[in-house]
Amino acid sequence: MSSQDVSLKIAVLSMHTCPLAPLGGWETGGMNVYVRELGRALAARGASIDIFTRRQAADVADVVEYAPGARVIHIDAGPHRHVDKYDILDYLPDFACGIQRFRALTGASYDLIHSHYWLSGRLGLLFADRWGVPMVSTFHTLAQLKNRVAETAAEREQAVRFEIERRTMAGSDRIVALTQVDRQQMLRHYGGQAPIVVIPGGVDLERFKPLPRTSARRTLGLPSGRKVLLFVGRIQRLKGLEVLLRAFALLADLDAELLIVGGRPGTTYESREITRLQHLAAKLGVAERTRFVGAVPHEELPTYYSAADVSVMPSSYESFGLVAVESLACGTPVVATRVGGLTSIVRDGETGLLVPWRDAELFAERLRRVLSDSELHGRLATNARESVLGYGWDRIADEHLALYGEVRAQRRATDAVAVRG
Repeated sequence: MSSQDVSLKIAVLSMHTCPLAPLGGWETGGMNVYVRELGRALAARGASIDIFTRRQAADVADVVEYAPGARVIHIDAGPHRHVDKYDILDYLPDFACGIQRFRALTGASYDLIHSHYWLSGRLGLLFADRWGVPMVSTFHTLAQLKNRVAETAAEREQAVRFEIERRTMAGSDRIVALTQVDRQQMLRHYGGQAPIVVIPGGVDLERFKPLPRTSARRTLGLPSGRKVLLFVGRIQRLKGLEVLLRAFALLADLDAELLIVGGRPGTTYESREITRLQHLAAKLGVAERTRFVGAVPHEELPTYYSAADVSVMPSSYESFGLVAVESLACGTPVVATRVGGLTSIVRDGETGLLVPWRDAELFAERLRRVLSDSELHGRLATNARESVLGYGWDRIADEHLALYGEVRAQRRATDAVAVRG
């Protein structure tokens, strides 16, 4: 679909987290990148994108146009700070009123709603009905799947989330699954309700590309001859950092360093988890070879990927796996758990290695193979970038535009039948 065919005005709901928020915190990650970059790519094709999110800081502007045709609208709903996602339920009426107030003041109207995450789905259904427009929903993660692997009470999802997810799936015109595995899990745990279409997340292929390893390591202050393992992600137990540290301890004979990128202390749980992992690293005797980098700006990540010999993802659940796509785009192989979207992104033996489950010895064995076998590493690295060239945001945006056109045509046909009736 060419840009001259597009005049869509899309209301994007991302209630609990702002797509412009710094990455690496408890509630910020791949979804923030997804919403932001999809909006940018759609706007580049002529669509008008308004992303509604809850204001979490008093000093942010009401409206931020971050790309031509794509803007973020901050709605006052609750305190101007991070709030637990379940507490946000109390502020849904305020958020709904804020959106209606914005529309009344600006005269904005929309052709379609795209809801992200379960919290947004609750309001998306309300607005879709009131505005008489179709709604597309993307969940990014699912309560049923997260609860199967949750290791602590803080990571367990409540029944209300499952119920809202179920209702959103039933009431949406289309559901976007990020992988075929994601689609199958929706059908298994939530039933076949709205039609489910598979459209993966994307990656900025201009930003995420291989950089010279020597200069990347020089930038980060890393020695040129040492092997470098890289973890990028939120500091949560389901990301498997304890498994990674234990696996790293089994590689003591290798001259290697582990970089852990992510973590923005601000919640009690995250601060405690970082401290727990630092103590574990000391107990395992790898503290001196492990660097807790903390969160870094998204635009700096290509330097880290390019400096590393391998990216490691010992997750227990990934609906998609943006980190894997970014790493492969930078030419860096990935060793990951064989779960969720990772099974469709990492090609075992071609662009990385998949581990059956989060077992430290199994991870150590796979990592040793990649780090010690130069022929294997070279083959994986050579295949890496080409394997993700189909994940560019241009293509992903085109697939969304085709989907939007389909649901709008279907809605017009349904309305026409109702009028004739």
